Parts: sequence; C-alpha cells; structure tokens
Amino acid sequence: MQFLSLLLSTLAVFLSREAVGLKLQANVGELFTYKVEPMLFNWTHQVISEQFRYRPSLKGYPDLPSWMRYMYSHEYHAGFLYGTPPESTAGKDVNLDVVALNRQNYETRRVVIQLFVVNKFPTPNIVQMKIDNLNWVHLMDPGRVENLRNIFRKDLWPNSKEDLSVVFMESAVNMGGRLPLRPQQREGVIVHVGSFAKFSPRLIELQEEVRPLYKLPTCNYKRTSVQKIFENVGFKLDWCAFRMVGVESPTEILYHSGKQGEQQATEEHRHQDRWMGIAREDVPVRNYIDEFAFSFAIPGMIFAVLIGMLSAVLCFQHEKFSDPHSEFFFANIFHICEESCTPSVPSDSGSDDGSESSLNSEYPMSSTVQMVQCSDSKPTQPITTLKSLKDPNFLLDNTSIRSQSPNNSFYQLDSSIYARPKPPPYKGGTLGRNGVDI
Repeated sequence: MQFLSLLLSTLAVFLSREAVGLKLQANVGELFTYKVEPMLFNWTHQVISEQFRYRPSLKGYPDLPSWMRYMYSHEYHAGFLYGTPPESTAGKDVNLDVVALNRQNYETRRVVIQLFVVNKFPTPNIVQMKIDNLNWVHLMDPGRVENLRNIFRKDLWPNSKEDLSVVFMESAVNMGGRLPLRPQQREGVIVHVGSFAKFSPRLIELQEEVRPLYKLPTCNYKRTSVQKIFENVGFKLDWCAFRMVGVESPTEILYHSGKQGEQQATEEHRHQDRWMGIAREDVPVRNYIDEFAFSFAIPGMIFAVLIGMLSAVLCFQHEKFSDPHSEFFFANIFHICEESCTPSVPSDSGSDDGSESSLNSEYPMSSTVQMVQCSDSKPTQPITTLKSLKDPNFLLDNTSIRSQSPNNSFYQLDSSIYARPKPPPYKGGTLGRNGVDI
C-alpha cells in the first residue's frame, strides 16, 4: 500500500509542470482582470464538458489577496481573476499560484503569475451604476467594456476622454442582491467608472433626474432621458442605483470606513487596507417606549371612536326604533297575570259572542282564534263560557280543566256551523307548570 501511494505521488510530480515567468501588470485604483483558460497550461483541446478545473491562490498561502476574487464561468468554460488593487500594494509584486486539473486523465499542471502593481493616484470622481441585463462575466469582454466607456466619453462625460477607466466591478448577487426568479434572467452587475475630470453638466442633470428614485430599492421600469443611449449598445440600467461620488464624498465601496464624512480617517483606512467598524457610541439607540406608545395609541383611538359611535346610537337614537309586537306584549303582560288570578265570571253565549268580537277588535294583529264552549258539570247551574284554545287562561282555569267534557263544541268557518262529536270525559289530574295534565 505504501509502495502504491509512493508510485502515485512520483507520477503526479512527473506529470505536473511548472511554468514560471508569466508577468502581468495592474494599476492602483483600476480594475484588473485576467482569464484563466487551458491555453495557459498548454492544453489545446477539450474532450468532455467541464474538463479542466483551476485553483488560484497567493503563493505560499491557501487563499487569494483580500482585494482579488476568482470565479469560474460555465458559459465561457474558463476562470477569471479580477479585482482593484489598493494603494497599499503599490510598487509590490503579487505572486499567484494557479493549479489546473485535467479531469479526463487527472493530470495536474501549475503556473506562477507574477503581478506587479503600478502606483497611481485613485480617481476622485466616480459614477456608480447597476446593469440588469448582464452578468459579471459579460464585462470580462473587452468589447463591452469599451462600449460602456464610449458612452461617457462621447455623450455624458466628454472631459473624461483621456483617463476614464473602470475602477470596480462585481456581481449584484455578491453585493447583497437576490437571484432572479427565472434562471434564464441575468443576475446583474455593478460597475464603477472614474476619472480626474469634473462631472459634466449633463451628468449633473441626470443625477437630479434620478434623485427621487434613491428611496426605492430597485426600479428597472423607470426610463430617463438617456435611456436610448445605453439601450443602443445593449445596456439596461437600474436607475435607482445610479450614483455620482465626487471629491467631497468618499467611495464607500472601495474603502470601508465607519465615519465616511471624515477625510482624515478615510485616508488612514486606505493605507491600512482593512475594514474598520464603527464605534459603540456611534451606534444609534432604539427607543422602544415611543414605539410601543405609537403602536397602542392608534388602535386605542379607533376603539374609542367606535365606542362613542355605538353609545350615541344606543343612548340617543333608541326612541326612533319601534316594535309594535313588543310594545303590545309589555303593555298587556300585567293584565294577563290579573286575568289568570281572578275567577271566571259566568256569561251567556250572546255576551260571549260580544266579547269575542270586542276581543278581535282590540287585537287586530292576532290570527283566527278557535273558540270552545264549555259548561259546568252541575246541571242545576248551567253556566257556559267561551274559551280560546290559544288563551293561556283556558289551561290555568282549574274549574274548566277538572270538569267533564263540554256538552257542545262548535267552531265557525265561512259563516257555517260545524258540529263535532263529544270527546270522552276528562279524568281528574294534576296540572303541571306548562299547563299539561299529568
């Protein structure tokens, strides 16, 4: 087993090749890009898809410098190194170690890139923008970059013709953006171009035109006066991300500073080449008491208004509501109790007919009442009384309940008298609470 591992390691060393002496140059404050492809390792053809893999790093270290990024593009089948050198790297050599792997035969090759950083003053005036219809890899094409620079050189910023350059480029997703919902859509790319020339009047007018859009996170639907200029060369901008950073405001993208308004602190952070957090006393304090008071005040006011409206309706508007049936019931409820307590007064059928007619005239809203003629059980005292089957006094009358069955029962319908047979005599019993004989 040890012999096999030793043989494989010897074979890997024999197959690996190191090419030293590839020299490149980068400028301080300008975007540096380099394409890592199979030709760099003397590989000329690709048999399978995604055959080659690359791993760049700082020589002697496991990772790249903090200002440099490497990304692989499946669209171009190549890797790309890009970044903007800071002032701290001016006049220094940056040695990059790039290792390539051929996945077909597992051959590895190694190339060392010597990058020299030229000292240059960073551009003070920068235009920041976001292009929605491109990915980061599309700006690795020198033709697209030249078309973007020509827009500012010829139309928007003519004074920057001599020294206009791309100072920053990064994918919108890496800067905190979201991936598009559809995979076919582009992620977007953030680009900064800078120059030593002052901003032209047309650029200042464009900034004032899009200034009301700064409060929105994105607005790719907005059209401006220079929309056609960018669309003619294939660029669709998000105007909410369009900014102009001059000498008076430092560029927070290049130099991460906690106090951006202080020029001296910004210069110190540039030389240190590290991110500096804000001080504890500069952190804003959140007042929860005001927020709770505000969150309870609005619902409380709405609740008070609703209670006031409901009270006004119930207290001041109740006289306008009338219910004839309820008023009749409450007006005669005591009369019903009195009639149930007083004994029944004998009367003849004529008087009963008169009382029935008077009863019908007093209660015009009641339905047709079925009357029953009742007689006492004693033959010596013939007393007959008309009782309504719907009258509660009929059930509460102990005399009529415990008496025998009525001798004659008649009911009248359409001016015709119909006789009904005599029912069997009632048996004596106890009257329940609901008026039922049990």
